[in-house]
Amino acid sequence: MDTGSDEQGDVALGSRAPKFIKASRPLHLSWQVGVFVVGLAVVAAGVVMLPLPGPGWLVIFGGMAIWATEFVWAQLVLRWTKRKVTEAAQKALDPKVRRRNIILTTVGLVIVAVLVAIYVWKFGFVVPWKINE
Repeated sequence: MDTGSDEQGDVALGSRAPKFIKASRPLHLSWQVGVFVVGLAVVAAGVVMLPLPGPGWLVIFGGMAIWATEFVWAQLVLRWTKRKVTEAAQKALDPKVRRRNIILTTVGLVIVAVLVAIYVWKFGFVVPWKINE
């Protein structure tokens, strides 16, 4: 089990179970199974929430955080995810990217406005399902 810190100075990898649980191999294994089952239930609930109403991705990452209290692979996945989210946020704040996004949004809104204007000019202000031809 790797317990060293990474280059970013984050918390050491590995189990965060209390010392008395780590002292006993069967108890620690039971603890890990319990953490895995609880994390799996939370992740499964998040997956169900993806197509249904609810904060699906937030719940999935919550389940990953539960797993990360015990499993190195989940800790690494969460660190990678945090790094990618930070990079995306910094990229979104870049003036060139912001300018491009504003231009694309403006062009999209102009196109939608033109299409709505053409519809209203041709059919008047009538909802689409009540058009008589």
